[in-house]
Amino acid sequence: MKKIIFIIILLILLALCGFYFVYNYNIGANNIGNSENVIFKVASGESVKQIAENLFKQDLIRSKFYFLLYVKNQDKENALQAGEYTLNYSMSIKDIVSILASGRALSRETDVKIIEGWRLTDIGEYLEKEGISTKQNFLSLTESAFTWPFDFEKPKLLNGIPNNVGLEGFLFPDTYRIYNDDNEAVVIKKMINNFADKFTEKMAKDATKQGHDVFEIVTMASIIEKEVRNYEDMRVVSGLFWNRIKNGQGLESCATLAYIMGVDKPVYSLDDTKIKSNYNTYQNLGLPPGPICNPGLNAIKAAIYPVDTEYNYFLSRSDNGETVFSKTYQEHLRNKAKYLR
Repeated sequence: MKKIIFIIILLILLALCGFYFVYNYNIGANNIGNSENVIFKVASGESVKQIAENLFKQDLIRSKFYFLLYVKNQDKENALQAGEYTLNYSMSIKDIVSILASGRALSRETDVKIIEGWRLTDIGEYLEKEGISTKQNFLSLTESAFTWPFDFEKPKLLNGIPNNVGLEGFLFPDTYRIYNDDNEAVVIKKMINNFADKFTEKMAKDATKQGHDVFEIVTMASIIEKEVRNYEDMRVVSGLFWNRIKNGQGLESCATLAYIMGVDKPVYSLDDTKIKSNYNTYQNLGLPPGPICNPGLNAIKAAIYPVDTEYNYFLSRSDNGETVFSKTYQEHLRNKAKYLR
């Protein structure tokens, strides 16, 4: 008798274990490795059964039965909300239910577009205009790196930032999609993580081989970003600037004067070049203390992969922004007289 009871208990346990594995398999991702996004619509008044049917038809879940069972177990039968949602095939039933129950439909999302070359102040003003943050709140979180005020882990790439500078240069310019009720910390997290993704391990290793750390590369990239437009010109200017540092010359970048003065001029005066500031590359050798803007990927890559040429000077034409290079100072002066009016 005891043997029979033991066998019955064992069979029950095996059945429960089997159900457990089958259940977890069916509520898992339907297409592991496929992160393609798809728009899924929940119509107003639609039943949970109809939602399950539609998810199954779009190949977003493996089983209608296990979807309904999970929803019932989580007491979410009345929580799924109407709207259009961005889902993807790698999501589990748990992820899908969480999104559909959150009510965070596409109609409740907005685009945040950060432009290459924007400074922290530019981003702060933009976020304030969009109603996402105040400029003051944004700058209070980004202008100082003495502490890490966020609830997410700092990417290792940022560990080399000196303690006396902020996140200038490390908020990657891109278009971000956020929910309307997200705050500035969410946007900052997306920008920082995007920077960490874009600045690859290979790029970091290649920079190290040249004797530069991430902070130096981003600082140089920020100057390049403000000086020239297209990638090939950026690489030439990068080579020119690194050579100036190597040869003990000043960078003499007008972009650093614009950063100090807060004014973009076609031509800066002699008095402008004498402004007292650690960021004045006419008066100080080497790189400035930190980035002067948030550069895009082209400028970052140009800083890592410069092109060595015989050019020593350059300018951007005032009429069309085209970069004009010259080998000698006399040639540069002629180009200034011709193109900077």
